[in-house]
This record gives sequence, C-alpha cells and structure tokens, in this order.
Amino acid sequence: MSARIAVYAGSFDPATLGHLDLIERAAALFENVIVAIGVHPTKHPLFTPDERIALLKEITKHLPNVTVDSFDGLLIQYCIKKGAGVIVRGLRVTTDFEYELQIAHANADLGPQVDTVFLPTRTRHGFVSASLVREIASHGGDVSRYAPPVVCEALAKKFATA
Repeated sequence: MSARIAVYAGSFDPATLGHLDLIERAAALFENVIVAIGVHPTKHPLFTPDERIALLKEITKHLPNVTVDSFDGLLIQYCIKKGAGVIVRGLRVTTDFEYELQIAHANADLGPQVDTVFLPTRTRHGFVSASLVREIASHGGDVSRYAPPVVCEALAKKFATA
C-alpha cells in the first residue's frame, strides 16, 4: 500500500462543484488520486457509469495526477487491489461524520493497511448534494452554482429527453 495513492470514491451522480473541490484538494495532498465511481446493482442512477466516467474525466483533465475509474464490491478491496493507502472522504455535516466514521472503522478492520482521511467541504458547498442538484435540474432549475458547466449541460440533455 502506498500513502501516495489515494482513492476518492462515490456515486458522482452527478459530479458537483463540491466533489471537484475535494478532488482538487486531494490532488494537492497526494501524488496520485483515483476518483472511483461505485457501481451498485441495486441503485438506479441518472447517469450510466460510462457517462459519469466521461464527465469526471472532463472536469478533472486539468489535474495530471488524477485518474477516473469505476468499481463494484467493497471499496476497501478496490483500494487494496489498486495499492492505495488512503481513502479520502468529504464531510458536509455532523451526520456525515457519524456515518463516515462507522464506515472508516469497518474499512480499518477489513484492511488495516488503508487509512481514511476526512476533508471538510468548503462552506459554500456544505449544503450541496448530488440528489439536490438532480432535483433542481429535473425541474429546469439553474444548477450552474452547484455543478461544473459540462455537468450542467449533461443534466439539461438528460432531462430534456426524460
């Protein structure tokens, strides 16, 4: 495991400016950052895994030490497979911390060689979630304050055909 390799995982459905901020901050802290899209067979995301990968690659193209990938199964197993020594998690509110700490403890039990690092969101992104962005966009609302332009365009197209 390498502490120079970090994994920032999530559904990214869609990626928000808060996600991008965390990716940029992680890229400044770690030599390599893997943005890993979790694929869960029981969830029904708005964007396909391939669409989310393409969007994330586009919004992170200015970060040479960031790669985008997807995985299914346990995040800790994915990290071990990739040789990552760190999981990066973002925290928005207190309830995020309680949930994320429980997951971090489970990951530490399953893969003690991988540490979890929590990064608080910037105040301006603290209330923004992918579900909020989807909800606003589904009603034709302006999400440009919450998502990168390419994501806003993809949302507009997605809901124009829905």
